[in-house]
Amino acid sequence: MTAEAAGRWSDLGKRALSAAVLGPIALTAIWFGAEWFMLLVALGTAVLAWEWVHLCGARLRAFPGLVVPLALLAAGLASVAGAWLAALALLGAGTALAWAVARQPALLPGERRPAGWLAAGVIYIGLAGVGLIWLRDAGDAGRANVLFVVLVVWASDIGAYLAGRMIGGPRLAPAISPNKTWAGGAGGLAAAIAAGLSVAAALTPGAEPAVVALVAAAIGLTAQCGDLLESFIKRRFAVKDASRLIPGHGGLLDRADGLIAAVPVAAALSLALGQGAVLWG
Repeated sequence: MTAEAAGRWSDLGKRALSAAVLGPIALTAIWFGAEWFMLLVALGTAVLAWEWVHLCGARLRAFPGLVVPLALLAAGLASVAGAWLAALALLGAGTALAWAVARQPALLPGERRPAGWLAAGVIYIGLAGVGLIWLRDAGDAGRANVLFVVLVVWASDIGAYLAGRMIGGPRLAPAISPNKTWAGGAGGLAAAIAAGLSVAAALTPGAEPAVVALVAAAIGLTAQCGDLLESFIKRRFAVKDASRLIPGHGGLLDRADGLIAAVPVAAALSLALGQGAVLWG
């Protein structure tokens, strides 16, 4: 293997180790649901809030940064109670409050407080958290839907990584993310569809393959758009990673960017189909 080729795969070991540790934890919590799943969502939301506030140059222990986790906590509690409209209203109110407080003069010299970006984090993270709770809150169908979305997004990420490294070729969006290629995008889409068909076949034998493929493709493409959005955000703040929390992946925002984008889409589809139905049903 040439030095150039070795460089393309330099982070593979760390990525594989992180996935081997975090993957089973996430899947176990999804499978058993209830308190385990709520704990997973709560921990994930807390970490995402911490990374977002620091990305925006604010402090988590003081206003305006403190508004972000408090709004997410309030919306999460409303979701657990089944008060879905209240959860969305709290996200809207938290977004407005974060924006209003962040527009006040900074207390620390040199403190960065981009009001719009800080406030956007409440919606960006909150819709994914509320959406996950909505999707899982439907018994066996909820378990199937969350597993479907998570595994499709993971497959999209892995497929894009492998195809992009092996094939290379023209860049997909060089101004936003120079390392992403059209080959990687195609590989991610193919992997997402394959994963969706596999999950559906295992959980609901007899499902219509064309419908499953269409839903998986929509989720996979949305996840890739979420990945590009996260790259744009990091470029806006001139950082490589949201944090160094996960070896080989950076922060949780870097790892969950596709899921953050895909979950609201899946939740909207679940709402249209009726809670209790599988997404590909």
